[in-house]
Amino acid sequence: MMDGPDRLLTATKRRELVDAVLGRFFSLARTRAAALGPDYVELWEALEANTVGGKRFRPRLVFSAYTALGGCDDEAAANVGAAFELLHTALIVHDDVIDRDFVRRGSPNISGTYRDRAVRRGATGADAEHQGISAAVIAGDLALFNAYRLIDRSGVADDVRSALLDLLDEAMFASAAGELIDVDLAGAPEVPKVDDILWMERLKTAVYSFEGPLQAGAVLAGAAPAVVATLGEFGREMGIAYQIVDDVLGVFGAEEETGKTTVGDLREGKRTVLIAYADSTPQWGAVSHLFGDPKLCDEDASRLRGALVDGGAREFAEGLARYYANRALARLAEPHIPTALRAELHPVADAVLSRVR
Repeated sequence: MMDGPDRLLTATKRRELVDAVLGRFFSLARTRAAALGPDYVELWEALEANTVGGKRFRPRLVFSAYTALGGCDDEAAANVGAAFELLHTALIVHDDVIDRDFVRRGSPNISGTYRDRAVRRGATGADAEHQGISAAVIAGDLALFNAYRLIDRSGVADDVRSALLDLLDEAMFASAAGELIDVDLAGAPEVPKVDDILWMERLKTAVYSFEGPLQAGAVLAGAAPAVVATLGEFGREMGIAYQIVDDVLGVFGAEEETGKTTVGDLREGKRTVLIAYADSTPQWGAVSHLFGDPKLCDEDASRLRGALVDGGAREFAEGLARYYANRALARLAEPHIPTALRAELHPVADAVLSRVR
């Protein structure tokens, strides 16, 4: 292992290490599945396809904290990073089931793949969709369980492994609570308050995407409890900023960059900070009847976007994202945060905010 400044591995090298762990994991899973039949192998192949092509953002955060705090076991860090990536896969597979989505980033997701497979075999309508959703539930369960197994196989000392499993468990526990709140908010007759949206987004996304990976990297590196706690605070604030930006891009982003339609959230009637703020403005009141229309056309979607801009909702959301990002950066000013760690994490805030500039 390298010492000194070269220990801060390039993003490409970190990704290669995580991809290698996931590659070995899926290779072994396919081998085991072969003994139980080709259909089971096909499910594992579909699950693996859903982990390919991602940005590996959560493993990057594990490595950022780990290497900046002096960690030297790259293989262990790659296993922990892969665990959070597999947890992410599980959650988005199940999230697509909840949202009844059959496409992700322009291609069929697992639900869509198995729905189309059912159609080719003669199923129609609701029966085909049920088969697709059922396969996705099974695949998501497999990813979720094996996220824990990757940490078990990381080769770290028992006390460290126990602490890492606790962090992964907390991430999953919080995300499930956030997902439930999201479902409840979507069905509520009244538009929720901004604070309610932020609380949901912190639980659903920030804990497993930011807080957990950063704290896991610190625990793996043997960092002091104060450092671990501060990284959790940074991750909480940064994760909220990230999700606010994501919601803005869901309506105003460039589809070729985000991989998501900018009409979907408006058709779905997704409750976000944008909508919570807009609900009190006269501009929104004039067009709110269009929000949540499953047949929303592009022209009416443009009217909704115009109301969000004219009423100040977009400006408010972008300002709120900057506010939380600055709160996150303020946490790094604590004297017990090493300079190397600050240098690693400042670009994270820049990357989040640059998405709406």
